Amino acid sequence: MDDLTREFLDFAREKRADLVGFAPIERFDDVPVEHHPRSIFPECRTVIAIGKRITRGTLRGIEEGTQFDLYGQYGLSWLADRMLAITTITLATWLEDNRWEACPIQDLSPLIPPSGIPVRRDLPPPNVMIDVRAAAGRAGLAEIGYCGEVLTPQYGPRQRFQLILTDAPFEPTPLLSESVCDLCRECMRSCPLGAWVEAGDRTVTIAGKDMTVAAIDFAKCRQCRNGAGPNPHHPAGTPDRLGALCVRTCVAQLDEAGRLQNAFANPFRKRPVWTRG
Repeated sequence: MDDLTREFLDFAREKRADLVGFAPIERFDDVPVEHHPRSIFPECRTVIAIGKRITRGTLRGIEEGTQFDLYGQYGLSWLADRMLAITTITLATWLEDNRWEACPIQDLSPLIPPSGIPVRRDLPPPNVMIDVRAAAGRAGLAEIGYCGEVLTPQYGPRQRFQLILTDAPFEPTPLLSESVCDLCRECMRSCPLGAWVEAGDRTVTIAGKDMTVAAIDFAKCRQCRNGAGPNPHHPAGTPDRLGALCVRTCVAQLDEAGRLQNAFANPFRKRPVWTRG
């Protein structure tokens, strides 16, 4: 490992970044200009994905059906907009202290439409939205599971990501070689609203890796009263499902199967699940 990569990772661990991965810009060659990192930072050489875990206990109140605000704070708004954002800007300032430009990127849905007009004929309209979830895959940290959410070998679906675009030449993180999702489809079976489209499986390809993902009727997801919520940034984005019954079932299944590095002394799911149709 080169000195820059090692020193940055050491600093990131010190600042409590749970996940860090480096994607060379060439891994984005198949991304259209409307979502490409170089549309924001033309000299970008590396896209750094930074993840912060959602602690399993943050989901406990939703799993029991007795406390929903804790997830909204420590699993969603505070985690992304405060804790992870502070980690991201701290690592960005480290890069700039070391003479490399660093552009921090929040996790905004690529489904959000442009809100302006191009400033030049050869540029896409603002605002360019990078697919942060796919970027985590390109950075060797994650895959898209059957449930449609980002899964990592460490935490399954329990994390959120932000990015840093930089002109620094980091050593690339290898892409995941083994799948996290075992295609058990328990996420689909757990949905009380039938939001999963039968026989609608599709293949999602990120940086050459093919992943089987269920087709989901997000109009039904938006009616969910089992832990899902609206997209926190824009109605065009998909609902937030990391606390929903389907994704909590994914947490329970990966936990029971022993597929995650962040293991626990006791199982996540201890009682029959509650549902609202």
